[in-house]
Amino acid sequence: MMEQWYVLQVRPGYEKKVAEKLKNLKMEVYCPLLKQVRIWSDRKKTIETPLIRSYVFIRCEEQERTIAFSVPGVVRYLFWLGKPAKVRDEEIRVLKDWMENDTVDAIACSRLQPGAHTTIRKGLWKDQDAIVRHLGRTRVSLVLEDLGIVVNAKLKDVV
Repeated sequence: MMEQWYVLQVRPGYEKKVAEKLKNLKMEVYCPLLKQVRIWSDRKKTIETPLIRSYVFIRCEEQERTIAFSVPGVVRYLFWLGKPAKVRDEEIRVLKDWMENDTVDAIACSRLQPGAHTTIRKGLWKDQDAIVRHLGRTRVSLVLEDLGIVVNAKLKDVV
């Protein structure tokens, strides 16, 4: 048999715990995490939160899928058309690449301002049209209408 990526639904807040326990069972797991700075009245702290809440990706063979239920916090597998939903390797690879490198390498606009239309020249969203939603000193928020997403990224080598 061939290993496939499956989507596990887990209890809210259990994503990191489930991923760690599945790794301890020698299973290949991917739980994309975002680093966020949380500010309280007395301190700042950088924490990691799941990109996709209540879901963890697991790579295994069909007959090994039941092993995941031995981990506390696992609810069920996500199903599509009556069968366990499978995620292609290239989709996981794109997600990993995006998580590792959230920079926008080049934007075809010399003066960025909110509302400006631009085209991304390099990187994951190459040749995508975007609208500048918010602009900071080191970060930009772009609306990619064709994909229906908002991208928050670090500015790097803006032309």
